Amino acid sequence: MALPNSEADSVDSTPAADLGWRRARLAPSLAEVHRSVEVHGAGWFRKLLAFAGPGYLVAVGYMDPGNWATDLAGGSRFGYTLLSVILLSNLMAVLLQGLASKLGIVTGRDLAQACRDHYSRQTGLVLWVLCELAIAACDLAEVIGTAIALNLLFGISLPVGIAITAFDVMIVLLLQNKGFRLLEAMVIALIAVVGGCFLFELVISRPDLGAVARGFVPTSEIVKNPEMLYIAIGILGATVMPHNLYLHSSIVQTRKYAENTEGKREAVRFAFLDSTIALTFALFINAAILIVAAATFHRTGNTQVAEIQDAYKLLTPLLGVGGASAVFALALLASGQNSTLTGTLAGQIVMEGFLNLRIRPWLRRLITRAIAIVPAAIVAIVYGESGTAKLLIFSQVILSLQLSFAVFPLVQFTSDRVKMGEFANSLPLRVAAYSVASIIAALNVWLLVQTIGGWIA
Repeated sequence: MALPNSEADSVDSTPAADLGWRRARLAPSLAEVHRSVEVHGAGWFRKLLAFAGPGYLVAVGYMDPGNWATDLAGGSRFGYTLLSVILLSNLMAVLLQGLASKLGIVTGRDLAQACRDHYSRQTGLVLWVLCELAIAACDLAEVIGTAIALNLLFGISLPVGIAITAFDVMIVLLLQNKGFRLLEAMVIALIAVVGGCFLFELVISRPDLGAVARGFVPTSEIVKNPEMLYIAIGILGATVMPHNLYLHSSIVQTRKYAENTEGKREAVRFAFLDSTIALTFALFINAAILIVAAATFHRTGNTQVAEIQDAYKLLTPLLGVGGASAVFALALLASGQNSTLTGTLAGQIVMEGFLNLRIRPWLRRLITRAIAIVPAAIVAIVYGESGTAKLLIFSQVILSLQLSFAVFPLVQFTSDRVKMGEFANSLPLRVAAYSVASIIAALNVWLLVQTIGGWIA
């Protein structure tokens, strides 16, 4: 995709720090919080705490309402079988998020800036449009998920709940103005709420532990069964989310590490630990949603439960424990609000990175919110509650189809020794990264073949 153009060829005065790039870096990513968090401290554990935070903002995208829809559908319809997809998706996420953080730390560019500075203008614009579509799909899941939670907890109608979510951008702006660490603390607190809620649900649902263990072993049935494959691709799209790669490559640069080889090496190491620990929590929550669905709905013959509202109504009667449904809805609300926080940052990073266009964050967020709210409102008004699950799952499939257009550039950049120097991916890491990218692309092609075949039939 790296096609030459006249603008790129005219850049002859690239400084030494920008060797390997067509264009020099114009501005730091998220300039208002760039290098704003000190990381000085004695001892390994204190350093880990200083670097901890960005990984949890990234992990939020791996447990958003879109994940709920795919995990509920997978667990109720196919039992524990798709746990292997959640595990494999999470392992892919650990690898790719590690590459994203390394790109940001070593080059001083987020992934969007790297695409702008490497590819031709035309290619960059195409990648930007595709990424904006992915963010709109992600926003759609956040809007619907939050609106459903408000409806379940407070009886607010879906259209009104969708309208309320248009203004939650103010929360993000307030927290970001108070300091990036406060934003991170808010996100971690909400993750703890979601995790605590699902730990409670796991205990009371009493899953078959042997079946759970077998569910983590992949089976060929997942690829052979078109319905199972569709849900599996949705889980993949909901887990390895393209906008998270852009987000992570930016927010790791909020740390004020030494900008020399040793400082960057330390930052890369701690950023990887941070994201791996955070993604382990995301794995637990995703697996817990599917396990609860399998233990509660699949086991009792309610195999068609895919709507979050249906799950809410059935949890307390089927489990016989008061408050089970309310805890479920509380976790959904915390998940939706968390996704809003990180989605705001991702949208800002993508627009500024690809276009070097800086508009007021609240205006940019309202624009993307409108893109998500219009289809969500139409579905809520025309179809009511019955259409939300299909829209949530479809939004995650869109994310998965766009994923390759973020993954391949990321692997390409981090494997380039001119750009990355001694931090370039080793041969085994390149093989692993390109294998993951190819698996994602192949699964998506297979999904398209199955979908088109179903339409023709």
